[in-house]
Amino acid sequence: MDEQIILGVLAITLGVVVGVLLFVPFVALSYRRRGGFGVGRFVVWGAALVYVMAIWTYTLLPLPHPDTIACAGVNIDVTAIAADLRGAIVRRGSGFATDPAVLQLLLNVLLFVPLGFFLRVLGGRGVVTALVVGVGLSGFVEVTQLTGVWGLYPCAYRVFDVDDLLTNTLGAVLGSLLALAVPRRYRGSPRLPDADRPQPVTRGRRLLGMLCDGLASWVLTLTVVVAVQLVLYLLGADAAVRDGSAANLIGSAVPIVVWLVATLATGGTIGDHAVQVRFTGGPLPVGLARFLRFVTGIGGYLVLNALPGAWTFVASVFAVVSIVLVFTTDTRRGLPGLASGQRLTDARELQEPDAAPPGPSHAR
Repeated sequence: MDEQIILGVLAITLGVVVGVLLFVPFVALSYRRRGGFGVGRFVVWGAALVYVMAIWTYTLLPLPHPDTIACAGVNIDVTAIAADLRGAIVRRGSGFATDPAVLQLLLNVLLFVPLGFFLRVLGGRGVVTALVVGVGLSGFVEVTQLTGVWGLYPCAYRVFDVDDLLTNTLGAVLGSLLALAVPRRYRGSPRLPDADRPQPVTRGRRLLGMLCDGLASWVLTLTVVVAVQLVLYLLGADAAVRDGSAANLIGSAVPIVVWLVATLATGGTIGDHAVQVRFTGGPLPVGLARFLRFVTGIGGYLVLNALPGAWTFVASVFAVVSIVLVFTTDTRRGLPGLASGQRLTDARELQEPDAAPPGPSHAR
């Protein structure tokens, strides 16, 4: 496979992994700053993550083997760009744009265009910030190359080129200017003035909360399993590492305990808190109602999924039934609401009892 394609796939893969890790915090922050979750904005942030990874993969990778490294030179001649362009015109005439030297300059400009674009669209920052960040990021990359990845190699394995610094910065500025074409209401990340206004609890919002619970519990399980395996390895328990049952048991138990404590203490799961919904009221004592909310929600799924054999299939059926009931029950309360007799409401209604009735979401 072509090296450039491999680096691109690596950037996308790393971006997706980081995106999964940051998904729940992103949803929670979105509901608190913008009043809801916008798919479009999430996609743009995802693209920004992939872009950041691409900067790393395309400028520093692949790392050469120390035994095969060939020390690279340094170019600090700021007039070299003009010389390259003149040479291209002499060699190609009217077709100078296809000259390798010109193409290299254009690619260096294009590489940083997304930086300026994202700074304005996501951060609300203009040309000056794009200029400063462009110089800083490009300079960091060039110095990293010059120092052999900060001493990892005995010398630079790629040329330190001031041309790259100039063209990268130009790209960042151009990207910032191009982002002016995006309507102002879609630029920046201010806290919307009506972000605290209660919104209707839609099916999508409920499913998003369930997804947050599922992703967060999966990430926690994986983290605990890896941590336990590492501890066992450091303790020299090779047999336990190979068996893996101890790590799997602890990895399954920790999320169950965490979600149980969170639900009993606050009345909501991590996913509920992320999308700002709560189960309230009902005829049962608060403690019992909260326990039923846990058992008939993410807690029940985690317990069933942790059991051996056919219980995994039962957990899958439980998940499907839970999703179906979101669509068929009043106020989208699903199985937890049916079991506890509670109603589902926007958490912001509980914070402001006299708030205005729920209105349409302004999240983008």
